[in-house]
Amino acid sequence: MFENKTEQQAKDEILKMVAEYCDTYHNKKEYHEGDRIPYASRVYDHEEMCNLVDSALEFWLTSGRYTDEFETKFAEYLGVRYCALVNSGSSANLVAFMTLTSPLLGDRKINRGDEVITVAAGFPTTIAAMIQYGAVPVFVDMTIPQYNIDVTQLEAALSDKTKAVMIAHTLGNPFDLAAVKAFCDKHNLWLVEDNCDALGSTYTIDGVTKQTGTIGDIGTSSFYPPHHMTMGEGGAVYTDDPLLNKIIRSMRDWGRDCICSSGRDNMCGHRFDGQHGELPFGYDHKYVYSHFGYNLKATDMQAAIGCAQLEKFPSFVERRKHNFNRLKAGLKEVEDKLILPEPCENSDPSWFGFLLTCREGVEKNHVVQYLEKEGVQTRMLFGGNMLKQPCFSELKKAGEGYRVIGDLPVTDQIMTDTFWIGVYPGMTDEMIDYMIRKIKEAVQ
Repeated sequence: MFENKTEQQAKDEILKMVAEYCDTYHNKKEYHEGDRIPYASRVYDHEEMCNLVDSALEFWLTSGRYTDEFETKFAEYLGVRYCALVNSGSSANLVAFMTLTSPLLGDRKINRGDEVITVAAGFPTTIAAMIQYGAVPVFVDMTIPQYNIDVTQLEAALSDKTKAVMIAHTLGNPFDLAAVKAFCDKHNLWLVEDNCDALGSTYTIDGVTKQTGTIGDIGTSSFYPPHHMTMGEGGAVYTDDPLLNKIIRSMRDWGRDCICSSGRDNMCGHRFDGQHGELPFGYDHKYVYSHFGYNLKATDMQAAIGCAQLEKFPSFVERRKHNFNRLKAGLKEVEDKLILPEPCENSDPSWFGFLLTCREGVEKNHVVQYLEKEGVQTRMLFGGNMLKQPCFSELKKAGEGYRVIGDLPVTDQIMTDTFWIGVYPGMTDEMIDYMIRKIKEAVQ
């Protein structure tokens, strides 16, 4: 088949066939009323598939040219200096937290027993690294209808052991960054923005509009299939701080001291002439480890998909906003039954989902089960109250390892009465209108 063809000609022919295959067999299902409407789904075309196959044909497999391209373009989109691609959003949170435990940070290093302020209504991997390292999460309550941290409790959560605040922007809605950032600046605390559910959201602070994830010291993103854009799996950690970037890349790449990329040697020109710790003079710098790190790199095939997704991403954000606004307008007449979500002041959210809290007299389980029966997929606000989850049982028995400010009544309300539905960019107006109708039926 490829006789008398150059390698590039053969590759071009393969990629042309891949594009035709994708256009013929993918994304062909039409929506009919009553079809199941998922809370999220991938939105892609032949460009992602061709990039994936192009990378596979190179067979580099680990991080390579597509990774470099994605990190550069993603940083440009966010408006930050540095971006490190990792294999998941959970890994991004792990790297972000562990970065703050580096000895290179001196007195600001998080030590075991130090405290990090966060919230309990969220995803477990925002707090998992803290607990596994031996830091102490301090849980404060939330607000409704923003579903974000109650900033009035920040000072009560502060102690002489507090080193950082690490919280997520809930389902695309930014938390009160002005208040949280001012609190962190006042007390010299690190701020980590878990931006995994809010990519594309913006917040105006001090008269400047910025992407969420870029206002704190470190931001994280996830590229799991339901998220704002996808690589299948994948995540990113980003910062403007060169020292934090150095640590981030070390933590991601086995904890090594060397900055050479995969397949490159001796970029600094000092591979064999340094003194590192108690190692022999001249020990190969590629095998010097300044941190207890991990291998959390993504593959170049994942990055190849991300490069194509990133080109489409602005249109994804606009469609999410459109879908959210249509849902909200359509559900106005049942506000006596359901609390509708509100954006944080000074923000423009790239919504991940549409949160609904049942008012008194409306039973969440009835509403959720009715919607599921009618083909509308629903989700909880992740862990609800993480302190009630089985993974906290051992910590509760020990009576240590975390602190709680107050009784978290709003968090418990979210756990009991709140659910959400999707607004992903593949949703049509017909699908949105069907969901509106079924929600109204469920609460009558």
